[in-house]
Amino acid sequence: MNDLSEFPEVSALREMRSDVPLPTSEHLAPQRELLAAVFREETGGAGNGTMRTSLSPSLSLPRRRLVLVGAAAVAALAVTGGVVASLPGSSTRTASPARQLLSAQASADTLELAAATVEKLGATEPGPKQWVYEKSTSFGSDGPQTSEQWTRWDGTGSARLPGLPYEGDLDDFDPNKLQVWYGPNQEEKWKEEGYDDRSQRQFYRFLATLPSDPDRMMKRIRQEHAIGDIPGETPAERDWREIDVLYRSVLIPPKVQAGLFRALAKIPGARVEKGVEDPVGRPAIGVTVTYTKPSASGWMGKQEIFFDPETYAYLGEVMGLGPVRFPKGMSRPPMESQEPDPGIITARDAWGVVDKPGARP
Repeated sequence: MNDLSEFPEVSALREMRSDVPLPTSEHLAPQRELLAAVFREETGGAGNGTMRTSLSPSLSLPRRRLVLVGAAAVAALAVTGGVVASLPGSSTRTASPARQLLSAQASADTLELAAATVEKLGATEPGPKQWVYEKSTSFGSDGPQTSEQWTRWDGTGSARLPGLPYEGDLDDFDPNKLQVWYGPNQEEKWKEEGYDDRSQRQFYRFLATLPSDPDRMMKRIRQEHAIGDIPGETPAERDWREIDVLYRSVLIPPKVQAGLFRALAKIPGARVEKGVEDPVGRPAIGVTVTYTKPSASGWMGKQEIFFDPETYAYLGEVMGLGPVRFPKGMSRPPMESQEPDPGIITARDAWGVVDKPGARP
């Protein structure tokens, strides 16, 4: 028996897509049950007006609103054989849906779905001699600039294209030639001398120690991440700044990724925006906050972090700046010489773990 045949809406949809083969009955059974319940409620056939589904008790579907959640095509982060890649932006993707800023509750539900998705990912820490690869694009007054960077996991090496010159004779320097730097293992030396920065390995292991609860996790991050205090910064502004910096890390343990999504849901004013594109034009969802006046750190206007709409991988960010602040005693340049500061606009094009500098996933 076709339990949806009584609804004219379904028949109309079938006629519109009559040229497309239908999935099997076994595949559609759960969706049929959910749709039937929604249509009965919409037409007054639910009796008491309460809709029951076979979904998790924590997920409820509000009256007169249909939410369809598909299975995400998750690209798991697993380091095997020394190579891992997670490259969004498949050419087979369909066009983004219409832009939509979700309500606070819908945003929280979406971020919980993102957390539940990424915490199922597998991850293995790279070996000390492996390299973390990142290709990124930044946007400034000179237009988009794309670069590639390799960082050795134990902190003893780095490489970049286009290359940056080191000290010495620059007459023969070629920026298009891979420039590789090696040095001694400085992880303990940095710690002893009070150097704030960490190697990729040190930072990953710090993240791995964080509790999964978002409140406890953010408390630890504020205590130990050492990005610096800003006088007058609110707790919400500090948490947004911390999370933004953390997402710039190429490798983040899955439980921490999940905790960050749940922490974003707790920031007052944070909303999810669907149907958007990241700075390089890939379909994305955005998590936004808007500052109507400059924050203590100088940000103003809409701040947005972009994620892949299927895997929830970090794709980039757009951070708006407020009025330029000049040190006390420094005169402000004439208005005609001032150019609007675009803030920070970046995209992560590709990333992964490779066995040597210059290699790509």
